[in-house]
Order: sequence, then structure tokens, then C-alpha cells
Amino acid sequence: MTMTAPTTEALDGEAMFDALIEADGRIEPRDWMPDGYRRTLIRQISQHAHSEIIGMQPEGAWITRAPSLKRKSILLAKVQDEAGHGLYLYSAAQTLGITRDEMTQQLVDGKARYSSIFNYPTPTWADMGAIGWLVDGAAICNQVPLCRASYGPYGRAMVRVCKEESFHQRQGFEILLTLMQGTDEQRQMAQDAVDRWYWPSLMMFGPPDDDSPNSAQSMAWNIKRFSNDDLRQRFVSMLVPQAAVLGVTLPDPELRFNDETGQYDMGEIDWTEFHEVLAGRGPLNRQRLQNRRAAHEEGAWVREAAAAYAAKKSDARTEAAAA
Repeated sequence: MTMTAPTTEALDGEAMFDALIEADGRIEPRDWMPDGYRRTLIRQISQHAHSEIIGMQPEGAWITRAPSLKRKSILLAKVQDEAGHGLYLYSAAQTLGITRDEMTQQLVDGKARYSSIFNYPTPTWADMGAIGWLVDGAAICNQVPLCRASYGPYGRAMVRVCKEESFHQRQGFEILLTLMQGTDEQRQMAQDAVDRWYWPSLMMFGPPDDDSPNSAQSMAWNIKRFSNDDLRQRFVSMLVPQAAVLGVTLPDPELRFNDETGQYDMGEIDWTEFHEVLAGRGPLNRQRLQNRRAAHEEGAWVREAAAAYAAKKSDARTEAAAA
């Protein structure tokens, strides 16, 4: 096999890349980057974008059933925010050489992953509170460090995403607080939602560090700033005092603060459930993907009309310039 020596440009680019990473600097789209770095970013950013889009479904189903006009308006705004987050992230991924059409096709074909958390059902209004408090809370813990990701477009997109997610988390907390100040039935509904969403929210940070194949390299490249277990611990430390204010019980009888380690000891997470959902065998995996596929197919005429209009405007500008 013939080996090709790296070009001077590649060697210079690699040295510059390494220097920027070492200095905690930013890599921009036109900078040289290793193929592995580019592939890792495309995988992570596209999965993040897919999660925002699929994540509209559990809450979108409650817009028409929310208990008041105010609740409907707030929930509608939140779902619109998630759509915007997906678009920011797709745009960031496009700077790496992949098109939005390619990413969307990978999702609707079932070849791309999204966060497993969105494959669980939302049977009651209290689920809107639990998703906001727990799921969006976990997202904030995970995503705020990504504002300092080494890839510029990703980090900058995350700044706005995190600002909006903080409102979502507070909205969920307020829903649960209102329910916990209500009737016995409402309090039980809130506690039931927390019981169902607590463990899946802990799984959002990914498998334990020893079983996470991508974490070490992502941290070496300054894409990721903290390990899965560190982020999970930060999240639990945030939840415990908030749960006390709400008056809900976190469903982990082994949860207690360890004075020696300065961290919380937790019960064992059911990683079998995590891998089953990740493999497409969760409660609503098939339904979520079918809904996204149907929306993509039914929206084809909108994309075609927009493309035709853009082509018409482009032709008009070309003719005007030639006149």
C-alpha cells in the first residue's frame, strides 16, 4: 500500500489546531481540523438538533389540553423555542460540511439518534412540570459548559439555547409548585410525574464514565468540559434543595450526602432500560419517529414552494444585473 506524506499545509494546520486546543481557544469553520474532530462534532451537534425537534412532541401534545389560556400560551412559546434551538444547531452542524437535508434524512430513516428521554409518555399535566424541572434542568447542567465548546459555531449557538432553557426549567418548577400547593390529587399527580421522570433524567448525561466511548476524546478536544458522572452529580446537587422547596420526594431511597466525599451517594441506575430505549425499544420510540417522518413528508410542498420562490428571486436578480 502506498503511503502519502502529509502536506505542509496539513502539518501547519494540525500544529495550529493543537495550539488552539491547548490555549483553550476556538476552532472556526475554515480552520484545519482532524477528521475525527469533524465527525465527532457532526454526530454530537446533529443528535442535539434532532433531540430539540423530537422533543417538541411530548409537550406539543399538551398545548390544546393545558388548563388555562396562560398555560397554553407559555407552553406554545416553549415548543416554538425548541424548534428554534433545533434550527440553530442544524445551522452550526452545516458549517462542518453536512447539509440539513442529509441530517433530516438520517433522522427520518432511523439512522440517527436523539435523546432517549423523549421516548417516554406524558399522561398528565404534571408531566409538563416534571419535564421542565428535571429534563430541562438536566439539559442546562449538560449544556451550559458547551457554551465554551472549542468549536465556535456550536458554542455560540449554545449561549442562546441555554438562556431560553433556563426559562423552561423555571416554568416546570412553577407548574410543580402550583400542583404541590393544590389538592391531594394534584400533589399525588406531581409526585407521580417526578417518580417517572427522575431516573430517565439522570440517564440523560450518558453512561458511567468507564462505559462512555466518546467522552474522553471529546474532553481532550475541549468539546465537552466535564465527564458524564461529574455532570450527573452536579445535577443531583441542584435537585435536592429544590425538591425540598417543592415538597416532592426524589424516588431514590439510597440518596444521601456523603460528608467524606462532599458528594451525593445515589442508587444504581437501570442502564438496561437506558440501552433498550436507546436501541429503539422504548415506550414511544416508534411513534415519535413516525410523527417526525409524517411531518417531513407532509411538509414537502412547503420546502418545494420555498425553493421555487428562492430560485425565481435569484433569476430576477441575475437578469437585473445583466441588463
